[in-house]
Amino acid sequence: MLNSVALTGRLTKPVDLRYTQSGTAVGSFTIAVDRQFRSANGERETDFINCAIWRKSAENFANFTHKGALVGIEGHIQTRTYDNAQGQRVYVTEVIVENFALLEPKDSSQGQPTQPTNQGYAGNLPANHSQSPASQPWINDDDLPF
Repeated sequence: MLNSVALTGRLTKPVDLRYTQSGTAVGSFTIAVDRQFRSANGERETDFINCAIWRKSAENFANFTHKGALVGIEGHIQTRTYDNAQGQRVYVTEVIVENFALLEPKDSSQGQPTQPTNQGYAGNLPANHSQSPASQPWINDDDLPF
């Protein structure tokens, strides 16, 4: 069976880095990914994808990213369930990140937009990845709906 995901998008907020009771780091975040096609009114719709990253990778990802950062991630989709405080079963689907790439300098969203670079890009995403970093529109922090 094949379960593989590769996405390029922008972080909607800083990574929520937490630690399990045993001390294992886990980061939760959401990336905004534009769809390839335009809607009837000519605008691109955006999907907001929930992700999780574990261990040292979670700490590194949290330390080197910020809201609005352009990132590439590779991983797999995973589903899980839990019972909330009201006793209702909650179903969660998320991408478990195995590799990531920082696709622009860390401070680029603090000032003027810069052209994404492949600095630090270790080739973690497949060569046939359909969305190149250059095709991503610049998203200012003020443009995000949250």
